[in-house]
Amino acid sequence: MSGVAGIWGPSAIACATLAAEEINRAGGLYGRELHLKCFNASDEVDDLTETTREVIDAGGIEAIVGMHTSSVRRAVIAGCEGRVPYVYTALHEGGERSPGVFALGETPERQLRPAIEILVREWSARRWMFIGNDYEWPWISHRLSRGYVGGAGGDVLEEHYVALGSGEFDDVLQRVADLKPDAVLLSLVGQDAIDFNRAFGEAGLGPRVLRLSCAIEENILLAIGASNTENLFVSSGYFGALSDDGNMSFKERYHQRFGPRAPTLNSLGQSTYEGIRFAAALVRRALEARSPCPLDFDGVRGITWTDNAHVGYPVHLARADGHAFQVVKSL
Repeated sequence: MSGVAGIWGPSAIACATLAAEEINRAGGLYGRELHLKCFNASDEVDDLTETTREVIDAGGIEAIVGMHTSSVRRAVIAGCEGRVPYVYTALHEGGERSPGVFALGETPERQLRPAIEILVREWSARRWMFIGNDYEWPWISHRLSRGYVGGAGGDVLEEHYVALGSGEFDDVLQRVADLKPDAVLLSLVGQDAIDFNRAFGEAGLGPRVLRLSCAIEENILLAIGASNTENLFVSSGYFGALSDDGNMSFKERYHQRFGPRAPTLNSLGQSTYEGIRFAAALVRRALEARSPCPLDFDGVRGITWTDNAHVGYPVHLARADGHAFQVVKSL
């Protein structure tokens, strides 16, 4: 709700609210009404581990649905200790095996590998630089992506990491200008992604260097500004512009509930809708003493979950067109 990733808060809360209200209108969870309690899971908030521990000890929550960075996820896991189910909805680096944690988001193998291969093959992006925030999601994603670039016949020239919220990109942009890569993989969060891409465009690098990101969505695209989005590609499991029946129905319900000035729909906000729906399906499965796999739940994209290593979901590659995304192809 605040800090470098605060731009995602309004849409995440709105989508979670819609899911909870729909579940309650349909009778709740075996007659029990679902209530949401929202916590600010910002990297800049202190003592998230202790806050998680205290609220569970007090009986204040019976499940967690989290949309936040992987560094926050580690803090929540430490406080949760597997005592209540924890559904993590955001894209992540993969490999999550903590007890009681259910990870629904996209991982590099499905999200980055095919996107990189397409940019190498179809846009001749063979020379790459990697730029990310300084924590585990960019570290691990970039380590894996070195293999993806190499396997596609490309090379990684350099990697650079900046602290969350630093806003200092002059030196990194100078290296981009000096090395003249064909493409840059960006693993920057929230306001850092905004600041970098604004500066990238203002430096005149957009026409010469492709950009690929997994964490730029519609809100960040608006904030970057249409003049700074040339040759910006995003790989994601959801875009508001998708025209399939499931998304059209979801968008209609969302705007009926929150009106024409609702928070802009995007992948990370939408993920909280699916997270609430998934948590409700977990409760039903437990109460009915069933263990079907994959777990069926009412999402937007038709996700199937067997375990954290086997999550089925669509992924799309889109190209920025001013303030909007145009989906190039499904991956």
